[in-house]
Amino acid sequence: ISRPRAGEHEYTATWIGHSTVLLQFGGLNILTDPMFSQRPFPVQWLGPRRIMDPALAIDALPPLDVVLLSHTHYDHLDRIAVRQIARAHPSATWVTSLGVGAYIRAWGVRKIVELDWWQAASVVDGLRVTATPARHFSARRIGDRNKTLWCGFAFELAGMRVLFAGDTAYHPEFGEVGARCGPFDLVMLPIGAYDPRWFMHVVHTDPEEAVQIYQDVTAPHPGKPLPVMLGIHWGTFRLTDEAMDEPPRRTAARWRALGLDDERLWIAKFGETKTFER
Repeated sequence: ISRPRAGEHEYTATWIGHSTVLLQFGGLNILTDPMFSQRPFPVQWLGPRRIMDPALAIDALPPLDVVLLSHTHYDHLDRIAVRQIARAHPSATWVTSLGVGAYIRAWGVRKIVELDWWQAASVVDGLRVTATPARHFSARRIGDRNKTLWCGFAFELAGMRVLFAGDTAYHPEFGEVGARCGPFDLVMLPIGAYDPRWFMHVVHTDPEEAVQIYQDVTAPHPGKPLPVMLGIHWGTFRLTDEAMDEPPRRTAARWRALGLDDERLWIAKFGETKTFER
């Protein structure tokens, strides 16, 4: 990790765990869906416990400029982490989906940008963020189901383009995401928490669908260099029925079956950092 920031022409990504990724892009520090607690549950003495600790502690984070927050589920919106980050990084801008701001404002966040699907905003120092459609749902407590929006984010800085898909099932708009917001240099796609399929298929992608999303977002830009795909949303919590090591194995198997370049698939180790060239 570069502290306080990487250079203006440096671009790296570090997988902290689950859907939490630290991006050090063009002099900015960007964090996605900060989940650092031991349990994604209303209380910390109940619910599924972490199998892998966060690869980076909150107090080890570099100064944050932007936090991207996709929706309100407990494995993505971590109240304890939000409070700690808000205190430690008070100048950070939090970009989230419609309605989520009320939660994090009550927990100490000062700068909030809420976006609807396809809405874009210039956030800080040339960073432009677009909220992208997702097929999912939101719920935090009794009575608030689907009262707030869920989304992914596409963002661009100095010609580098990244897609963070958030939490999503497969849907037909990913081609449009690629057409409007690509071509991408990095796409972060969920590959875990998908079984049993009879009801999970409407909220989470399985590995084969994640690879299909990759194909969808790259299809509108034939001849352009292909992005790296980072598999997220796996290996941290036991949330569903599949084996913990199954998501990366199935993702890699589908990738190779389609003849895609092995160097473009990044199944990260916890805490692993990858450097991208502009």
